[in-house]
Amino acid sequence: MSERSATHGTFTLERVYEVSPARVFKAWADPAIKARWFVGPSDWQLLERVIDFRIGGTERLSGRKGSGVVSTFDAVYHDIVPEQRIIYCYDMRLDGRHISVSLATVDLKPEGAGTRLTMTEQGAFLDDYDDGGSRERGTRILLEQLGKELS
Repeated sequence: MSERSATHGTFTLERVYEVSPARVFKAWADPAIKARWFVGPSDWQLLERVIDFRIGGTERLSGRKGSGVVSTFDAVYHDIVPEQRIIYCYDMRLDGRHISVSLATVDLKPEGAGTRLTMTEQGAFLDDYDDGGSRERGTRILLEQLGKELS
């Protein structure tokens, strides 16, 4: 049996969207809206999407990258305060290999006529998986896609 390991990382990203907290929250909560922005790159093919947005609910998103690698996101929602906060934990797998476990917190605060979104993620990267900052880059892209959805 190979030796097991966990490496930890944390990042925080902020965005200001020119729409209300209610609209930003709905983009996370409504499965049809989330399906438009919470997706992989252009060469990514959707395999499975299931969203049960409620405390204790789960979300699964699985897709195949152009390289053929299948990525799977499995989340559980732990705290939801409408228009203010979403907290969820999620596992990531690549071709079935468990690569990480993360805690993500999305805070929404009114800012002028818009919303300041602050997202903090604390991750444990497993068994010598070297993330190299790709999780933060991927989250930045998702938040950009959310911005396009909201505009």
